[in-house]
Amino acid sequence: MTRFSFSIEATDGKSRLGKIAMERGEIRTPAFMPVGTAATVKAMKPEVVRETGADIILGNTYHLMLRPGAERVAKLGGLHKFMNWQRPILTDSGGYQVMSLSELRKLTEEGVEFRSHLDGSKHMLTPERSMEIQRLLGSDIVMAFDECPRADQPRDEIAKSMELSMRWAKRSRDAFDAGGEHATIAALFGIQQGALDEELRKQSAEALIDIGFDGYAVGGLAVGEGQEAMFATLDFAPAQLPQDRPRYLMGVGKPDDLVGAVERGIDMFDCVLPSRSGRNGQAFTWNGPLNLRNARFAEDTDPLDDRCSCPTCKTYSRAYLHHLVKSGEILGAMLMTEHNLSFYQQLMQAMRDAIWQGGFSEFAAEFRRNFLRAG
Repeated sequence: MTRFSFSIEATDGKSRLGKIAMERGEIRTPAFMPVGTAATVKAMKPEVVRETGADIILGNTYHLMLRPGAERVAKLGGLHKFMNWQRPILTDSGGYQVMSLSELRKLTEEGVEFRSHLDGSKHMLTPERSMEIQRLLGSDIVMAFDECPRADQPRDEIAKSMELSMRWAKRSRDAFDAGGEHATIAALFGIQQGALDEELRKQSAEALIDIGFDGYAVGGLAVGEGQEAMFATLDFAPAQLPQDRPRYLMGVGKPDDLVGAVERGIDMFDCVLPSRSGRNGQAFTWNGPLNLRNARFAEDTDPLDDRCSCPTCKTYSRAYLHHLVKSGEILGAMLMTEHNLSFYQQLMQAMRDAIWQGGFSEFAAEFRRNFLRAG
């Protein structure tokens, strides 16, 4: 098996059907990656995550470096063995926490000094340390270390942040390449920044292409700018990146976000939404989201979604799931999460089929008509 290859098997407009081949398995694209922040997709066994159709999951560099510690994971045989997931794992670089934990950080050219949100201890995260952590974890797809600015910052601040991320991207590339055996089996993705600004995105893309990466992420979206602004950025950002490499939209999103982004040329996604929503009693269906806390489901004997083939929908009624959710039972979180992750994977397969058949625009229009109905 090759270290990393990406092939495009069909296109329909800007949407792309493809395949990533890696040592630990193939990843069908467009792909959705369930988020396993702390070496677990919450409320799910890894083998059940695979049964939903997931080809790859995501782990979090920042959280795993704090607990249980990257060195400990490496000592125990690496993240795949540690959590019993033998397929590819993508690890984010910790860059998002640079933004989200801004009150606990000090940002310099060298990197970011964090105070742990767990115990207040100090940690320094640099491009080099991020690459080391991801190597110790045994990540298959490694993300370059970056800073993720808020979209509402002044343009000159966004530009400075983007330029810093590009310098960090070069340091990430150099440190990754020095990573010994890990660099011969893993892939490295660069992250485009620039918020909503087309010219800054172009400059970022050019800098990343000059460095050279296996894949390219569109970062800095889904951070509060709204779907309309995100789509407006995706109307130009993916085309600024190489056509023959996968494009990964980080942290996205709702089902209709995924459909709109695939329409605009995105190949990979991750988001905590399906698992987090499941734990909070929300189910995604082909006819829109359902809030299982709602009293109207108390005696509803229908499945969550009669189009869904997941075990939850085949076995349990809305009434029972309503009871579990209202009672705070752990089984409710498990079954709802299993359904949501299954629905997301069924949606990705439906998009892949639509691209292959050359009918993606019709699929997308019908999906939006149904999904946006009140659940």
